[in-house]
Amino acid sequence: MVNRTVVELVDQAGTPVGACPVAQAHAPPGRLHRAFSVLLFDADGRVLVQRRALTKGRFPGRWTNTCCSHPAPGEDLLAAASRRLDEELALRVAADSLRELGRFTYRAADPGTGTVEHEYDHVLVGRHDGDPVPLASEVDDWRWVRPDRLLADLAAEPDRHSPWLDGVLRIAVGSAQ
Repeated sequence: MVNRTVVELVDQAGTPVGACPVAQAHAPPGRLHRAFSVLLFDADGRVLVQRRALTKGRFPGRWTNTCCSHPAPGEDLLAAASRRLDEELALRVAADSLRELGRFTYRAADPGTGTVEHEYDHVLVGRHDGDPVPLASEVDDWRWVRPDRLLADLAAEPDRHSPWLDGVLRIAVGSAQ
C-alpha cells in the first residue's frame, strides 16, 4: 500500500535522507523532497497541459504540465507517475512507456496559499493519443498545445503558469532537439 501522505526528503544530489508529511514539506521555508513532472505528447507533437483545480493547496488555477506529484518513499518513480496519470486524468499509460529525460531542483513560494514548493523534480515524458477525463478536484481545464506556443505563453504570462513548468519544458523540449 502506497502512503501518499508522506514524501521522500532528499539532499541536493537526490539521495534520500528521510521522510515527512506532505504538509510539513510544503510549509515555509520548504523541505527539499522528490517529485516528478510528466509531459505527454501526442502523434502531432503537441503536449497535454492542465490547469490546476482552484481548490489545490499549492498554485491553484495555474497552467502546468500533464501531471505532477510525489512518489512515496521507496516507491518506483515510473510506477508512481503511471498511477497518478490514471488517478488524476484517467489516462492509462504504462510505467515502462515513460522515460526520464532529466532532473532539476527549484524552490517557489506561493503567496496565495502561503506554501512552498522545494523539489528535486524528475522530468518524465511519454506518448498518448486521446483526451483525458480529469478528476475535478485535481484539474480545472486541459488542452493540447504545441511546445513552442506553450513556451511563448509562459514567457508572456509567467504568473498564469506553475513555477516549475519552465524547467520541465526546457528539459523536455531541449532533449528533443
